[in-house]
Amino acid sequence: MKNTKQQLILDQTDRKLITFRSLQSVIIPPKGWINTFRTALKMSLRQLGNRMNFTAQNIKQMEEREVNGTISVNSLQQVARALDMKLVYGFVSKHESLEQMIEKRANEIAREIVMRTNNSMTLEDQQNSEERIKKAIAQKTVEIKNEMPKYLWD
Repeated sequence: MKNTKQQLILDQTDRKLITFRSLQSVIIPPKGWINTFRTALKMSLRQLGNRMNFTAQNIKQMEEREVNGTISVNSLQQVARALDMKLVYGFVSKHESLEQMIEKRANEIAREIVMRTNNSMTLEDQQNSEERIKKAIAQKTVEIKNEMPKYLWD
């Protein structure tokens, strides 16, 4: 069952996500952020490399890894420091809140459970009405959402 501590964690995490919502529309530059900032600052590969005690070739490889999505957060932090910037990263939810995400998943599971039961009952000629099925799915959704069982994300 979702206890007070779990609810507090959800609420606090949701508040942190609000900060990132405005970033949903940010488009990553095709050549990556490192190249974009370095170019905007008219900083050569060698100059950035000197700031990081790396070779120009190392910086070029970092830019390529960023574009390919294989660069580490640690490397991005190093570049940010060398550019006199701060790396900020986070996740932007596709949902309005984590509660909404949980409810959507709970509803999917509830639908599976109820429909599986309904199919069995139909085979035994004990079919439920559409209204009864909807009500059962809604009740099961609330139950799963409140309990947050371990199988929620299976």
